[in-house]
Amino acid sequence: MTIPPSTPDKTAESRSTDRLAASLFAEVLIADQLSRNLILRALPKGMQISHFSVLNLLAHVNEERTPAQLAAAFHVTRGAMTNTLARLDWAGHIHIRPDWDDARRKFVSISTAGRAARDQAIAAFMPLIAGVVRDIGAERVRGALPVLRELRLRLEADPPKP
Repeated sequence: MTIPPSTPDKTAESRSTDRLAASLFAEVLIADQLSRNLILRALPKGMQISHFSVLNLLAHVNEERTPAQLAAAFHVTRGAMTNTLARLDWAGHIHIRPDWDDARRKFVSISTAGRAARDQAIAAFMPLIAGVVRDIGAERVRGALPVLRELRLRLEADPPKP
């Protein structure tokens, strides 16, 4: 009777990398939750982070986007984006118009009221997040940005495989 070969234990380096990965993602997830809470408390009444995010993107690009383009930009379903856009439209923060060439498609742009709401939101939470950066130190934050950006780009491009 032969004994099947045992699977070798993970090497110390591999275990160390796993612990580092777990620590990194735990910190990212906790920081995400805490920063969302901080920003949400500072947003104008009735505005959600998803609403602010759409308004902020539209203000930055300063041109129309389709709901599908917005859904792709935020990595959400079209249904979730449609819900967010309906709420923004109801609040008067965006304009939605049909595509004159393709009646099935729509275009979204930020309204004057939406730009004002976005600016009000930024004015409310920017002092809070700027204070955090001042407390940590601008140089340390600047040093962390390339790592966080690379992490985001890798997760966007190709979700990790086990």
